[in-house]
Amino acid sequence: MAKYLVTGGAGFIGSNIVERLVGLGHDVRVVDNLSTGRLENIENFHNRIEFINADLSDYKTAAESVKGIDYIIHEAAMPSVPLSVQDPVGVNRSIVNTTVNLFKAAVDSGSVKRIVQAASASAYGNSEVLPKNEDMNPEPLSPYAVAKVTQEYYGKAFFHIYGLEVISLRYFNVFGPKQDPGSYYAGVISIFTNTMLQGNAPVIFGDGLTSRDYIYIDDVVDANLSACSCRWPGRSEVINVGCGNRLSLNELVETLNKILGKNLKPVYKDERVGDVKHSQADITRARNILGFNPRVGVEEGLVKLIDWMKK
Repeated sequence: MAKYLVTGGAGFIGSNIVERLVGLGHDVRVVDNLSTGRLENIENFHNRIEFINADLSDYKTAAESVKGIDYIIHEAAMPSVPLSVQDPVGVNRSIVNTTVNLFKAAVDSGSVKRIVQAASASAYGNSEVLPKNEDMNPEPLSPYAVAKVTQEYYGKAFFHIYGLEVISLRYFNVFGPKQDPGSYYAGVISIFTNTMLQGNAPVIFGDGLTSRDYIYIDDVVDANLSACSCRWPGRSEVINVGCGNRLSLNELVETLNKILGKNLKPVYKDERVGDVKHSQADITRARNILGFNPRVGVEEGLVKLIDWMKK
């Protein structure tokens, strides 16, 4: 079995990836500074992994973390558009500095075969073209989006110069178990679901027509593992990971009301700075390169999330 390093492996997406890898019998090392990750996300399999509580913005940590590693799945980041507006320096450090350290350490290690890294659909900005395809010029609107696009460019540069294989997966809106609804970094589905489960009205920033392509966590895990094992596409690829559909915030509230048997009306507030209006993925490249086909629809995923939250 291969040996994997999952950065940010105690976070929402990272811990779900780690759980799958452990279940498949792989040797897994996790590095996480626990700034946004939580130990309870990995407690059920903590004794089956190697855990390093450290920050990859320190190069020595990166070099130690990659020793003997075959594949790196890079999830570590400060994942918040609003926070990046408040603290662009901190977000740059947590995404760009960390990525450069990790890439250089991977090259120096001599053992790393490939890196699969979490990129973001925020790269597309407010382009009116739908669905979004990877050949579109990036138009990042927030410091977070700029940092994630920079991460992609470093992937291309490190392949061009050092031959390091890097695949960047542009996540659309990921949701599912282990996403903390009380966190500053929580996604809208997690927040709305938790709020409405408690019988409270969700808050919508804007008119509710803002739409997103929501993808369930299990499908994102599938995409990451496929990106590690797929035939190398010949260059450092950027690949959309979404469902290829979109749902407005108003429709999301309606769907949750239907599942929960409630009739909660949202509270509308002013739109937030840096938020993108519409987002939908063209997943043709994911299908062609990764053999990717989402298995869980939004409503089915919401039912799974609600069951997990109730437990």
